[in-house]
Amino acid sequence: MPPRARNAWFKTLGQLGLVLAGALVLGLLLRQVWPVLAIAALGVVAWHYWKLRGVLLRLTARQRFEPPQGDGVWNELDRLLHRGQSEMRGRKRRLLDMLRAYRAAADALPDAVVVVERNSQRVLWFNAAATSLLGLRFPRDIDAPIGERLQPLPVAHWLATGRNAEPLEATSPINPDLQLSLRLIPYSDELWLLVARDISKLMRLEQMRRDFVANVSHELRTPLTVVHGYLEMLDPAEQPEWAPMLAEMQRQSQRMTQLVEDLLTLSRLEAKDALADENVAMGSMLGTLRREAEALSQNRHAITLEDTARVDLWGSTKELHSAFSNLVSNAVRYTPAGGSIAIVFAREGDGVALSVRDSGYGIPAAHLPRITERFYRVSTSRSRESGGTGLGLAIVKHVLGLHQARLEIASEVGRGSTFSCHFGANRVHPRGDTLLSAHA
Repeated sequence: MPPRARNAWFKTLGQLGLVLAGALVLGLLLRQVWPVLAIAALGVVAWHYWKLRGVLLRLTARQRFEPPQGDGVWNELDRLLHRGQSEMRGRKRRLLDMLRAYRAAADALPDAVVVVERNSQRVLWFNAAATSLLGLRFPRDIDAPIGERLQPLPVAHWLATGRNAEPLEATSPINPDLQLSLRLIPYSDELWLLVARDISKLMRLEQMRRDFVANVSHELRTPLTVVHGYLEMLDPAEQPEWAPMLAEMQRQSQRMTQLVEDLLTLSRLEAKDALADENVAMGSMLGTLRREAEALSQNRHAITLEDTARVDLWGSTKELHSAFSNLVSNAVRYTPAGGSIAIVFAREGDGVALSVRDSGYGIPAAHLPRITERFYRVSTSRSRESGGTGLGLAIVKHVLGLHQARLEIASEVGRGSTFSCHFGANRVHPRGDTLLSAHA
């Protein structure tokens, strides 16, 4: 107990003792000791109840009262309650100031921020940008279903995926000129944060980049064809000293031609939202991949093929061959002579996976998140020696994306890499020769 409170307590006890002692003396003088002591005790109790009533009134009143002066226990109690109330008001004021500052900061954000209740999917709060980007208005849309307010965006189905929701790109529900990127951030068990960003400018810049790459690649194709043709006409036997230079020029012109073709392929894939589905005969596809690997390897590697899935795929034969061929050629290029390369096509639950496994150099873990970026190279010197363009894995990623498939990469330096293409059940169907044998 603090010294001041202890002193007030002992002083009140002393006052009580003095009152009772005075009552005892008066009772002795009047020869009525017990009645006088009882009256004195009742008076003390009534006085304390009166003080308690005053404390309760001050606690329940919404007005601020200065504590009464004095040094008794009730005065000390009033002083402590007044100090606690003052501290609580100060904390409340600081919390309100912080809340206003956070709301002002949220309103200053260019991105729309919406707090959504998880179970009911109702709007609890949103900032000013949510009005200009999503059309939400205060107080009309508070406690309203978010899916209903953001029609025609497929928000309800998107929210149903919860923590696994991927960023959603869509047109603003109030302005068709605005392209939005929506992200769902669960920040508690009951609340979600929906963040919408205007990516219209980024989309326009991306489209300009795609158009530029496609146009430049198309324009480069003709002059490269001419250069390559004239190089083919030159006979190194006529000028033996030119033979190394001609060979290098032919190699570089072929590399440039392949780079242009890959750029055109990537531009064509980026311009598509979907591919026409056709039967992809995986039996013949796997045989072609093995022959291509053996031709590129020139007997320098042990190449194996394992097909336990015995199914076909729905998709584009041309695009899937391009993706799988890139994986196989990369495995051959980045595996030293004497290594092994395995092509495996196997079931994976209701889906299938095509994996290309090699015993090559391997990829450091730090490079794996960026390995599918265009022109990204783990080792510049090794990539140039192998003749790669730096676009193969970017093409693979885009082709698989158009087939609702995904690419997984597992690698260890010095022990090799495994590139796996995973397809869902909607892309799998019985192999054509199996169906024929069943009908026979």
